[in-house]
Amino acid sequence: MKYEVEVDINMPRESVIRLFDNPDNMKHWQPGLVRFEHLSGEPGEVGAKSKLYYRMGKREVEMIETITCKNLPNEFSGIYEAKGVWNHVQNHFIEIDENKTVWKSVNEFRCSGFLKIMIFLMPGIFKKETCKYLVNFKEFAESI
Repeated sequence: MKYEVEVDINMPRESVIRLFDNPDNMKHWQPGLVRFEHLSGEPGEVGAKSKLYYRMGKREVEMIETITCKNLPNEFSGIYEAKGVWNHVQNHFIEIDENKTVWKSVNEFRCSGFLKIMIFLMPGIFKKETCKYLVNFKEFAESI
């Protein structure tokens, strides 16, 4: 399944990137994030791997992030893998003017097991969750 979502952020692109590219800020806009742990490679650079730990309700989810493209301020992309889920995310940051940036997120999901059924029956859930993260980031960034 593939989809795109975007959000307008009322900030200069340089400021958006500074906030986005700092892993310490993730807890401010990713609900349920418990911990971010660097595993290998140069932190924050192409090829780097990190483990993200989330609490989602009563479940704990571990996800591996592999950075596949870091061409900031234009693009930051990665592959996110968890049990039964493979997600390729391309984040594009488009400067509209000196005080407005569009964050466009292009997502491709491949799932197995129960999640494969979920994608088929309710694909909107994945898109809605992605939108939530983008809006959370917008609110966090614009509140600073």
